[in-house]
Amino acid sequence: MPLVKITILDGKSPVYIRALMDGVHDALVSAFRIPEGDRNQLVFPVDEGCIDYPAARSRNYTVIEIVAFKGRSSGAKKQLYEAIVRNLGKSPGIPGDDILIILTEPPLGNWGIRGGKPADEVDLGFRVDV
Repeated sequence: MPLVKITILDGKSPVYIRALMDGVHDALVSAFRIPEGDRNQLVFPVDEGCIDYPAARSRNYTVIEIVAFKGRSSGAKKQLYEAIVRNLGKSPGIPGDDILIILTEPPLGNWGIRGGKPADEVDLGFRVDV
């Protein structure tokens, strides 16, 4: 049940935003093996005056912050990063150099889910150690 926060420059179409969210989600399903219906995503379009980004990047600069259960292997993380860049390159057409991905992994006990239970006390229905 990763939580995904995506920051982009304002002015993108709903079709662009949907492709962005679908591309990140599809990468999470394939690399982290989360359930297909497990979507927790927020997109933050910001005014150009509210973001500083490297001069070598374009207006498609995209910051993807993923907070996920701790336990994925280095290989799964590498697959995730590669899949996100590949997917977003295809649609909506974001160059790989314009994508910054940050993964944070708090321990399961630091997640309050399903009525306020610690995630380490809940049957998640999927494996985290992939």
